[in-house]
Amino acid sequence: MAAIATACGAASACLYLALMLASPGAMILVYLTQLPLFLAGLWLGVAAAAIAGVSAAAVLLAASDVLAAAIFVALNAVPVVVLVRQALLARRDADGTLRWYPPGHLTVLVAALGILGIAAALLLLGGPEGLQATLRDVIARALDNLTERSLPDRDRVAQTVASVIPGIAAASWMVMAVINGALAQGVLARFGVAWRPSPDLAALGLPRWLTVALGVAALATLLGGTWRFLGINLIIALSVPFCLGGLAVLHAAVRRLPHPGIALVAFYTLAGMFGWPLLAAMLLGLFEAWLGLRRRLAPQGVHIDG
Repeated sequence: MAAIATACGAASACLYLALMLASPGAMILVYLTQLPLFLAGLWLGVAAAAIAGVSAAAVLLAASDVLAAAIFVALNAVPVVVLVRQALLARRDADGTLRWYPPGHLTVLVAALGILGIAAALLLLGGPEGLQATLRDVIARALDNLTERSLPDRDRVAQTVASVIPGIAAASWMVMAVINGALAQGVLARFGVAWRPSPDLAALGLPRWLTVALGVAALATLLGGTWRFLGINLIIALSVPFCLGGLAVLHAAVRRLPHPGIALVAFYTLAGMFGWPLLAAMLLGLFEAWLGLRRRLAPQGVHIDG
């Protein structure tokens, strides 16, 4: 186990080091950094995920510096270990049925980790004002490097982008974690070595309090100033779990069709091309928690857990 986990960690570090390549295509490799860590954990257990994370950090420490290794541990190793631990939790009901940790709870955990990242950035950079000032300066310098002469509205553009970057970064990280976890589970299940059965997306249910949190964030945006900054970024971050909740409704509803796979391929193709279907899915997820759309739209006689 240790040898396989160490190899997975080394592979993860190599993917992460693609950041050093000045190529847009390298970002695809960086986006898959968590995949080997998830493979180790969902195949061999939490200890394997931890060993993979430590070995990856050691490789980065040797190839780069302490900062690179620390950022890797914070963004990838620790969150993957936490997610793998929860994903592998199971209990037996009175009738002996094994119940695995629900996909909805995993989704909320991913969202919590993403929002915790925003909180950490606020703490490290001196609060909302310090974070916005730092991001504004970085973006302004990037705009200067991208253009031969200074933009007339450079400061306004930098301020606008800086005001939404934390939420976008958190949402992007959440999507990355979900995609890598799903890819790892799919590969392991394909070869019959996955620790747990693959979760059913149609069983993904979100708690109602998440909708309340979104409402509070929306109210915060009306207060202006720092509260508006925090509210906007929280809304952006929460868009990911609600989008997954909407996809759960879709996966439950298409089971009524004679060929559900074709409908899903069409939806995801449109989503990849235009993006707006994901916005529709987010709205579905927003209403699902209160209306129980998954159960209402599922075929009669089909039980949807979660």
